[in-house]
Amino acid sequence: MILLQSPSRYLLQILSTRVRNLEKGVELDCQWIEFDDVRYHIQASMKNPNLLVLSVSLPTPPPETVFFGGLPPEAIEAIKAAYGTVVHILDPPKDGFNLTVKLNLSKLPPDEEHRQELLGKIASIREVVQGAPLKSVLKQLVSRTVKSELNKLISLVHRPNESFFVVPQADKVTVVFPMRFKDSVDSILATSFLQEFVDARRTAGLGNAPHCLWSPSPPQELKGAPAEALLANAGFVSFVISPRHVEGRKLDRTVWSLSTFHAYVSYHVKCSEGFMHTRMRRRVESLIEVLFNLDEFFPWINISFCILNVSHLVGIT
Repeated sequence: MILLQSPSRYLLQILSTRVRNLEKGVELDCQWIEFDDVRYHIQASMKNPNLLVLSVSLPTPPPETVFFGGLPPEAIEAIKAAYGTVVHILDPPKDGFNLTVKLNLSKLPPDEEHRQELLGKIASIREVVQGAPLKSVLKQLVSRTVKSELNKLISLVHRPNESFFVVPQADKVTVVFPMRFKDSVDSILATSFLQEFVDARRTAGLGNAPHCLWSPSPPQELKGAPAEALLANAGFVSFVISPRHVEGRKLDRTVWSLSTFHAYVSYHVKCSEGFMHTRMRRRVESLIEVLFNLDEFFPWINISFCILNVSHLVGIT
């Protein structure tokens, strides 16, 4: 299984190149988009090569998910805690974006190791912002301070107009994903993948992993959720997070893995489709080779007609 990395590789490449070539003072204006409709726009001028302006657009939240000032809860505090004086939040953000910050490269640490570490953290701004509310809940789980939101259903955005749900409890946090796919084939493959995913959790080597459940209908934890939010054609996946899953450095990894779980499943569904298509094409090639060999001994056979039928038989036209 391949896990998605939290730093934006393109953003990290831009930042690293900029730091190495500050004396050149090249003008910069780049825009790009990443999975789950997260957009970036970074700008820099020749006049102030140490200053960069970075804007980030998050997925559009569904009605059940609340944003404050265009950002998820706790996002502003998370940015300040993660970046200190290197990052300054601009208010209001640029049109079409949820967040705009000014990066001051002159305030980066002088030693190479810590500088690269901070650049990697800046490139992970998506994780810092989008994962802020989930991280706050999981921190309370570690410190055993879950009080006001005990058993309250919290909706968090992870894809355009789609959310997943978090249910904090005194000794655990349950995270539930309604799994939706636009393509019917993707839905079938995802259902099979998720069932295997749950079964794999029961193997001896994964005894310390979070408890995982799949069901075709909404679990009890989603009682009271809006009906539109419970539309799922690949079932519902639930993870039960205990304090040991978010202790120390495990916290950031757990937040990122949960925030991008749907993208993780989608990636492997598409890989499975690609693998099956490759196998199908290889099968067609082997059958066509057999037909051409038959043509040497039975020239009256209509080979073109046979090849066309073989292609239709395995779904390739």
